[in-house]
Amino acid sequence: MSDEVVALDATAQAELVARGEVSPQELVAGAIERAEKANPELNAICSPLYEEATEAAAGELADGPFRGVPFLFKDLGAGLAGQPMHMGNRVLKEIGMTMPYDTHLGSRFRDAGLVTLGRTATPELGILPTTEPVLNDGPTKNPWDTTRSSGGSSGGSAAAVAAGIVPMAHASDGGGSIRIPASECGLVGLKATRARISQAPVMGDSMSGLTTELVVAHSVRDVATMLDWVHGPAPGDPYGCPAPARPYSDELKAENQPLKIALLTESLTGDTLQPAVIEAARESAKKLEDLGHEVTEFELPAAGEPESLYQTFITRWAAGMSQTADTLSLIIGRPLTSEDVEPLTWALIEKGRTEGGAAYLSAVAQHQLIGRLVAGVMIDGQFDLIMTPTLATLPPKLGHFDQNGPDPMDAMLKAREIATFTGIFNATGQPAISLPLEMSEEGLPIGIQFVAPMWGEDVLIRLAAELERAHPWIERRAPGVLE
Repeated sequence: MSDEVVALDATAQAELVARGEVSPQELVAGAIERAEKANPELNAICSPLYEEATEAAAGELADGPFRGVPFLFKDLGAGLAGQPMHMGNRVLKEIGMTMPYDTHLGSRFRDAGLVTLGRTATPELGILPTTEPVLNDGPTKNPWDTTRSSGGSSGGSAAAVAAGIVPMAHASDGGGSIRIPASECGLVGLKATRARISQAPVMGDSMSGLTTELVVAHSVRDVATMLDWVHGPAPGDPYGCPAPARPYSDELKAENQPLKIALLTESLTGDTLQPAVIEAARESAKKLEDLGHEVTEFELPAAGEPESLYQTFITRWAAGMSQTADTLSLIIGRPLTSEDVEPLTWALIEKGRTEGGAAYLSAVAQHQLIGRLVAGVMIDGQFDLIMTPTLATLPPKLGHFDQNGPDPMDAMLKAREIATFTGIFNATGQPAISLPLEMSEEGLPIGIQFVAPMWGEDVLIRLAAELERAHPWIERRAPGVLE
């Protein structure tokens, strides 16, 4: 039964439970068995909670859309009271840091009927687009090729889903951290519109709205159903989004009108794209045209030099790391030092402390200008969606983002190169989805990103479902997963 379940998405697993064909205990036992087999190699789960999961599966579960389905939390952001919370940091693990309360999103996951098996690895404080923290015993590996990165910062969650341990896992995104691992591991990853999903009570709008949380999954319907379940503001949130006109799951079978789509294949940060990802994007463009959509290669209007986009993004990230350092100091009961964190983390903390509030506000203002420029391209009817390769390269080799050289910030430059198409849409706040539409000659997944106007998740889900029907990917799994 366990082998058969691996081929199913979370919706199908929940349907088995609802029909009484399988019990939550059986689903969870199978997931734990797969985790114990795969995790020693992949290093995806950093804090197993198998005993707690077994007990929960045998008890009363909430009657939500995913009742009885095994699930994993990323070790950053959402969580439930009492769970380990280390954020990829050695000191937090040493003091045994745990979640002091249920977050709003964590409680929504629990109320969906999900059974938590543990928490997944993340780079320290979610900084890099790879999951290789000093904290863990080795890097998190990509199930498609264990010499390569699974992405970051939701790399542990993506590796666990791609390996068939669970069908869906929690993820978060502040510069591409849902979409990057989704692309590298062959999954669906949606970054919702800024403030669509509450991060209460921990945060109101982290780094002025750069970050959001949801899941990585195999199917569009799992993502749409989960978005239906969790979207909306919590009391005290600084702002929210307009509610959708109808449930997102209604978009799965809705007819799609022909769309005008802008294809971007030129780096937004002045970096070079690998030919394989450009070719993949153009192959996907042909698939869209076959479905009746119009695709035009296009360049976004400039808002300053490409280098300035990177520098202003780093200013916002550095300010966020500096604020986080102050919070960690309160948690550990003493000032945080360079010995407590990795070199890149400390470099960002110091940069944030040096630059000050004026630089931060200027960076936010420039990003809001970029948002208005992009909105102008879309609102005037020129294009309905933007389309890009999710990443500028194939999944990089482990060790590519080494931060132990003379300048730790060199790792961020490498992050800029790979994430040229992701971070900008955190800055603008627009919803964006990565779909596992293409494969490289080496047999590696290549994600294709689609970006909608603000609040346009409905359009993304409708198009994603259309593409999934025309070019299904659910049975395309990492080597050995379905064997």
